[in-house]
Amino acid sequence: MQANNGNFYGTTLGGGEFNEGEVFEIIPSGRLTTLYSFCSLANCPDGDGSFAALVQGPNEELYGTAFLGGASNAGTVFKINAAGTLTTIYNFCSQLDCADGEYPYNGPILGADGNFYGTTYGMGAHGNGGTVFKLTPAGVLTTLYSFCVQATCTDGAEPIGGVIQGTDGNLYGTTVAGGTGYGTLFQLTPAGALTTLHTFCSQPACTDGYAPEASLMQATNGTFYGTTYTGGSNDAGTIFSLNMGLRPFVETEPTSGKVGATLVILGNNLTSATGVSFNGAATAFTVISSTEITATVPTGATTGTVGVVTPAGTLDSNVKFQVIP
Repeated sequence: MQANNGNFYGTTLGGGEFNEGEVFEIIPSGRLTTLYSFCSLANCPDGDGSFAALVQGPNEELYGTAFLGGASNAGTVFKINAAGTLTTIYNFCSQLDCADGEYPYNGPILGADGNFYGTTYGMGAHGNGGTVFKLTPAGVLTTLYSFCVQATCTDGAEPIGGVIQGTDGNLYGTTVAGGTGYGTLFQLTPAGALTTLHTFCSQPACTDGYAPEASLMQATNGTFYGTTYTGGSNDAGTIFSLNMGLRPFVETEPTSGKVGATLVILGNNLTSATGVSFNGAATAFTVISSTEITATVPTGATTGTVGVVTPAGTLDSNVKFQVIP
């Protein structure tokens, strides 16, 4: 991921000083710096390897998950600053019978409310189905949903791919198992009410695919897209879309910047755009193509929604743009 400072940050599952993975920084010109090597302490209380991308929190620190390690060797959520100081903010399997889950395969996302949301691959309140959780920046965890409510796990099991937050405020994700046995596509409200939207391998010969291992994404046309590991007409996986009737939006790259900075605004049908504003402050812009506009953060801009005025109406950004002092 690219942080507000313009540099890129990521994780590795192996390697590093102790061969248990690391967190690294790489600048656009290509110089790599290892910020932290996991398992730097005996028995890896600081975590053991990461499959997941990082996310930048509201305090500019980076947050991520370690798949193993921690107090119960069930994985952790950590934060790390630009100097490489890592702090474990949650140890999974801290609750009786691992009701809080174990093995966070994917990384957390930052929700619109400033909290983090993610999944664990295993355990939870109903055995070994995995969970969806909410975590405050201070490390207070709430389990929003434990999978495998039914004995046959018709609600899904083992959410490897993590969750994303749609523009309607709900969480969307997949499970790699459960349903009819081949995984599910689900919606979860912030209050923890789950709706199974699709059960994979429900079509003859599994032409809809099965075993969706990756996170979903929401395109600027409002539609969700994802992949399955296998199944499909050639039994080699599928790419699928899910239309929940959500309206189009725009997104900014990056999602933060100082006054005077130039950024890219991505969307659809932008050729006839007539105005761009940052939380109500209008600015100059240039239409590059039907899917891209460049704009400058104007004097007087404050943190808030970016709007693009088009003949069909105003398209708002999916996240608030943060104006950096």
